[in-house]
Amino acid sequence: MHKDLSRLFQIAKAPSRTIIGLMSGTSLDGLDIAVCRFDGSGPGTKVSLLQFKTVSYPPAVKGRLKPISSKPQVDLQEVTLINAWLGSYFAELINNALAEWNIRPEQVDIIASHGQTIFHAPYFQHQLEHYGNATLQIADADHIAVKTGIITLSDFRQKHIAAGGEGAPLALYGDYLMFSDQLEHRLLLNIGGIANFTWLPALQMTENSAILPGVFSTDTGSGNTLMDQYVQQNFPGKQYDEDAELALSGKVNETLLEQLLELPFFSLAFPKTTGPEVFSLKHLEQVLKEVEAQDVDPKVQVNVALEHKRISPVDVLATLAKFSSIGIVRAIAATIPADTKYKVYVSGGGMHNPLLIRNLEEQLAMKMESTESLGLNPDAKEAVLFALLANECISGPEIHIEGQPAVAMGKISLPA
Repeated sequence: MHKDLSRLFQIAKAPSRTIIGLMSGTSLDGLDIAVCRFDGSGPGTKVSLLQFKTVSYPPAVKGRLKPISSKPQVDLQEVTLINAWLGSYFAELINNALAEWNIRPEQVDIIASHGQTIFHAPYFQHQLEHYGNATLQIADADHIAVKTGIITLSDFRQKHIAAGGEGAPLALYGDYLMFSDQLEHRLLLNIGGIANFTWLPALQMTENSAILPGVFSTDTGSGNTLMDQYVQQNFPGKQYDEDAELALSGKVNETLLEQLLELPFFSLAFPKTTGPEVFSLKHLEQVLKEVEAQDVDPKVQVNVALEHKRISPVDVLATLAKFSSIGIVRAIAATIPADTKYKVYVSGGGMHNPLLIRNLEEQLAMKMESTESLGLNPDAKEAVLFALLANECISGPEIHIEGQPAVAMGKISLPA
């Protein structure tokens, strides 16, 4: 037997595993690295976060990723080259982090790499007759495995699609295992570039097991992606609206908000997935152009009228924060049974946007908590979730969740 397969077999049989989870989102802000310890697998798994950091991408890295991300046409040579380069870059960041934490590579059992999504294409979006759901993540895992010396699992979304899913959101599996509760109805809200939530009704106990009827996960629409893209375009030197300082100085433009909410995505049945391909700066610019051109006095020179009517950038940001919150709240209202008492636990970069959180709490008429109150750093949650998927792939039983593929996700790359 190959030595790495033999090691993998031993890892799978062990009572506990140390797994590094990697997550790089569509916002392209950096790589999350989470070192996790898993005791057991399946229901009852115990997860401990041992180390965590986010390594921010320098401008040169963002400059390579942006031209090939969320665009229907890109340079295929660039994609091919960056796929290998990014895998090596991830390995370098992992090796540096392990050295910083005084962790030897041989102390780590598995790396779980989500990769970098460069295009997400569910069928409802492309509508091409001969094709189904599809998605593409890069950062080649063989390069990670060889350059770290650690067995690496990657490409988790492909199995979900192959088994009939849309490849997202995958948080459902980890949220189910880590956060289900016997007494409390919970909604796990993650606000990344795209916002999504997992609905976890309270467990119903039987003589032999606990069952969780009605659990599901869905994307809701834009989280941070439109706000971040707009800031980067209109405020040179800024990557995002820190503490919502810009948006808080603006006012919601109701006409712009109404037209943004006419996006066809919102009329699709739940659960559903989406990405920056739909919630794009190009679409926002088109809607802005249409709104600013409304009710222009034909007697006034067009360019002067448009300049006079131009929506200020801070008003656009205030509107986008409201747009993201309404998408989330409408999704909750459409899918959670009326009069159900539940708690919302939030994670992801959007939880640091005070205007977005204020909008949500006002519209939901409740205070939200972060996953910190459940024992998990909210900034690390997504990286931990992919580490958990790797743990389940290697040693877990089948997870049967109604309406979801019961599959082990992750392709295995050996170091040698």
